[in-house]
Amino acid sequence: MSEKKQQVSRRQFLNYTLTGVGGFMAAGMLMPMVRMAVDPVLKESGHGGLTNVSLAVEDITTEPQRIDWKIDQVDGWYESEVSRSAWVFKDENDEIQAFSPICKHLGCVVSWEGNESYPNEFFCPCHNGRYYKSGENVPGTPPLAPLDVYEQEVRDGMLFLGDAIPREEA
Repeated sequence: MSEKKQQVSRRQFLNYTLTGVGGFMAAGMLMPMVRMAVDPVLKESGHGGLTNVSLAVEDITTEPQRIDWKIDQVDGWYESEVSRSAWVFKDENDEIQAFSPICKHLGCVVSWEGNESYPNEFFCPCHNGRYYKSGENVPGTPPLAPLDVYEQEVRDGMLFLGDAIPREEA
């Protein structure tokens, strides 16, 4: 060790002090911004939850019926209630089918037997898009993909629906 102590000049002391205070102030200003960017990424998403759509399985017929329900949606810190719809029916194998009513062409809403010229088909009025009852698009019409299908589950005789899945992934 050296016998002579190093003296800190006034200029060095002020420089160290102002640098330290400035660093704390910068960290205090940056932390909320960093937290705002990182928090939504680290939170668990409510993605994939099934919702009771208040439709008993015994009430589902072979004729497609439109059902509407609401889900709670969280976008970052904003919570809202969002409406969803589906076309639900039983097919020839007595299996429940739940299709999204959103046309795969431009996102318009399809309806069952929406055009008298095309009975027993889903019809999109925007550009005369058509789908068979199976949800497959009619060749030669604007939609190039079949209707999306909803995740589904039956619990205690009630139908629960989740997210719409594109037909290629279902």
